[in-house]
Amino acid sequence: MEWKVNPKHTLYSIEMYLPETVKITVGRLGTFIFSAGIYIYVGSAKRNIEARINRHIRKEKPLRWHLDYLRPYAEITEVCTYSGKEGECGLFARLLEEKQGAIPVRGFGSSDCRCPAHLFYC
Repeated sequence: MEWKVNPKHTLYSIEMYLPETVKITVGRLGTFIFSAGIYIYVGSAKRNIEARINRHIRKEKPLRWHLDYLRPYAEITEVCTYSGKEGECGLFARLLEEKQGAIPVRGFGSSDCRCPAHLFYC
């Protein structure tokens, strides 16, 4: 699976399709029901964005980020990169509004900021 990544960009979004509803324990965040459907995760990488995205795409890996717990159940459908001007939280807020998303798990992917999450459901 290949995605065009601009190495000068520092922000990314990963769109995933979850084919069936699953119950997943997401590290210390807790255990949650994820409904079948489309999810979008927003992240950042100040250095080597391509390596970060490629890690997220892999299904088998050590569990480090919240996304690592969801990834084995979901198929990646799109990866986009962004310049970084609006910041990770700004990009998340913009995409959440544009796609009329809903936050399925508070705190998912946003343990280092004040956002309600960095994952949303479409």
